[in-house]
Amino acid sequence: MADQSSSKPSAAVPEQRLLADEPDSDHDITPKATPGPSQSREPPEASSPRSPVARLKESLNKARPALFGDHLTNPFEYDDDDNTSENELLLDPNLPANYEDRHRPLPRHPPSSVRSHKRPSHDDGDAADALELDSLNSQDPLETSDHEEEVENSPYPEVRAAVSPYDDPTLPCNTIRAWTIGLSLIFLGASMNTLFSLRSPSISLGALIAQVIAWPLGHGWARFVPDYHVKIPFVKQKLRLNPGGFNIKEHAIIVVMASVSFGVAYATDIILAQKVFYKQDFGLMWQLLLTISTQSLGYGIAGMMRRFLVYPAGMIWPGNLVSVTLMNAMYEEEETKGGEGDGTVHGGKGVGVGGSMPRYRWFSVVTAVACVYYFVPGFLAQFLSSFAFVTWTAPENAVVNQLFGYSTGLSLLPITFDWTQISGFVGSPLIPPWHAIANTMIGVLTFFVFLAATLHYSGAWYSWYLPMSDSNTYDNTGKQYDVSRVLSPDYRLDEEAYKNYSPLFLSTTFALSYGLSFAAITSLIVYTYLHHGKTIWRQYKSSTTEKADIHMKLMRRYKEAPTWWYMSLFGLVCLPLCALSMWKVLTCWKTDAWTRLLDRVGMADEHDLVGVLVGGLHLLRLLVTNRYHPGCDKQPDWPECSDGVCLWVYPAWTAIGFKTFGYITMSQALTFVSDLKFGHYMKIPPRTMFMAQVVATTFSCFVQVFTLNYALNYIPGVCTPTQPEHFSCPGGKVFFSASVIWGLIGPARIFSPGQIYSSLFLFFILGAVTPVVIYLLARRRPKSWLRFLMAPLIFGGAGSIPPATPLNYLSWGIVGFVFQYWIKKKHFGWWSRLNFLTSSGLDLGLALATLVIFFVFTLNEIDPPKWWGNEVVTGTVDYKGTAVQMRVGAGESFGPTTW
Repeated sequence: MADQSSSKPSAAVPEQRLLADEPDSDHDITPKATPGPSQSREPPEASSPRSPVARLKESLNKARPALFGDHLTNPFEYDDDDNTSENELLLDPNLPANYEDRHRPLPRHPPSSVRSHKRPSHDDGDAADALELDSLNSQDPLETSDHEEEVENSPYPEVRAAVSPYDDPTLPCNTIRAWTIGLSLIFLGASMNTLFSLRSPSISLGALIAQVIAWPLGHGWARFVPDYHVKIPFVKQKLRLNPGGFNIKEHAIIVVMASVSFGVAYATDIILAQKVFYKQDFGLMWQLLLTISTQSLGYGIAGMMRRFLVYPAGMIWPGNLVSVTLMNAMYEEEETKGGEGDGTVHGGKGVGVGGSMPRYRWFSVVTAVACVYYFVPGFLAQFLSSFAFVTWTAPENAVVNQLFGYSTGLSLLPITFDWTQISGFVGSPLIPPWHAIANTMIGVLTFFVFLAATLHYSGAWYSWYLPMSDSNTYDNTGKQYDVSRVLSPDYRLDEEAYKNYSPLFLSTTFALSYGLSFAAITSLIVYTYLHHGKTIWRQYKSSTTEKADIHMKLMRRYKEAPTWWYMSLFGLVCLPLCALSMWKVLTCWKTDAWTRLLDRVGMADEHDLVGVLVGGLHLLRLLVTNRYHPGCDKQPDWPECSDGVCLWVYPAWTAIGFKTFGYITMSQALTFVSDLKFGHYMKIPPRTMFMAQVVATTFSCFVQVFTLNYALNYIPGVCTPTQPEHFSCPGGKVFFSASVIWGLIGPARIFSPGQIYSSLFLFFILGAVTPVVIYLLARRRPKSWLRFLMAPLIFGGAGSIPPATPLNYLSWGIVGFVFQYWIKKKHFGWWSRLNFLTSSGLDLGLALATLVIFFVFTLNEIDPPKWWGNEVVTGTVDYKGTAVQMRVGAGESFGPTTW
């Protein structure tokens, strides 16, 4: 039942929470700190020459070039006057010189006194007690005057620049408002991303969009929703529908829920490959069990790793620093009318676009324009999406289409007027820093343009008979590999049928992508050892003894989420689901796969040992790749590690399941740990974080499974190459090909010595040597552009090719150069206020337009207009996937005579 106390939010009733968010008195061993600028704090007493707010903001403004990158003089070099210790710390990912100095901790001083004063509450104007931390009169980086009070802060400059050293424990975050907005955004984001994952290029809505959209929704709720008091059964308290103004902690909870739920579950590719390509269907219950188990399996690992990757001050996650900075910017206090704190966007010098327009009006305009515009390249004039005009002049010429084609070619003239092509597969180019984009472009141009063209036209791997770039597998007649011809009734490889049919062939870029993934593995290990090895080892040894920084001290006032919560979820929920899912697979085949797995342990060969060694790198990835990659925060995808372990079991579907559980466990653990660190910086109670992550993950699994089945049942021609709206299932196709390579046929028949693609193992050596060469050259010239080269990004940055194409990456790099280098250098004021909002608006507008086209036109079988602008694209051999130089005659074949 509910009763209405007033028509407006009232401060008379204490703020309620769904679960206890109150400070834990048993753990509150530190004095309460005055809230920071993002958490509604009253200016200090007039006796202070300058307020802590002003001092903190001055520090953040000074450090802003360090966080976002300063004005560059060329794409890889910075002005000498900007090379201060803190700026270089964030701008330079390597810094072989003076590396030890960058991690020298600053002096940490305990609070010397606690002074109580009155301040307005966060929204309703009532006075509330707050405490302010004072420090000793020793030198502190935030101190700007000998007469000003010292503020305890993080010993790491990048954290000081982004995270406020204050907390307001009175701010509610576990509210009905936060849960309603969060779950609503999960439903929209998870369903839209699942649907868009079937497109080529795929579209993805990130947590940044949820962060932007939640702001007006939360403030609209605070303004218009009446303050009802709802009594929940079995709970001895009433919950308020409107507990006052929308605050930063509620906003952070919504962002966390979006972060763990917006990503498309890896298990959806299994379902796609199973239903579409293997023509099997184990039922809806099996799909739900598989998806929930794979998405939640990493919680146990995340809970255990909090001690090492979340709590220590030295465990810095750069991506979270950007998110925290944007969050704090959205809640800046108003200083002057029309100032930076009122949500107004100010264009930089010489930039009139945006002017003094309020930030969310700008976001709305960009979203509306992007939505309306996409109807042009997405439906009315599709030639603008892939402006490969050279192929239109010679639509049947294989070489021209291989070099300039957008679908199966190299896109040497990467022209597109479609945001889908720019951000598809790769993500928005307005997010990563320029040096990360540049490293990725080096890899694309070196390997997927020059090396791919050289290998293809030299006839390596019988490439004259194959397309230049796609994600299909082929037989020795140039046709797509017919898996049914080598499958036994129990879905094992029929070796006799395999010898009578054909070995497996890959396109040039597809083969190179596996070689580059091998190089990325070894380069990441060597790179991490050279640049961060000593720091990781030192911080690992000191992780249990390192003194708590101010953020850990502030978090101690909240009740901890016990580790056994995570382990219980891991043991009582995930493992039974995994067992049930795998049992369903095995019993459907009626095979003795587990017995054969145990038998294989006793007769392992050299290929099995390779699989075990590579598979074991997942744990190393968790420990070493996410400690500190400045300005990049790009996590490499290593599903091939689990693919190697699939050598142990022959049936294709058992291999797929093993690969999924092996890869996604660490991938999800990284996501959960990253969100825990974000909650740590935002001072979110740990128990609220746990509940938000678990509920959001589970709810999104149901949404994604139902959306996927709806799409497969109601989209005409789904998962076919000629689907009119491009719902060709690129991810599912790649997953199916991987299941054939690593599960059915097995890598021993593809990559072993003497096999067609055995030379790709040389990339392991290349990946190990390249970081050493770069490191030695950078030591000789520590201020040159060489210090910005990152071998793991060069090898692994373009890991989405295929199904992505060079057009996606090259156009992404060009737009990234414009925004992340040129505009950032010339118009930093405009960039710092508008860049992220522009990116979110473009993504959201594209998503909305795609939904309209899907529900209005696709489901009603309304085709795009038939005219030259829509038909010229489909008339090329690049689009048809038949751009090959040589073909075999009837009864002929190419390739080796025995295999």
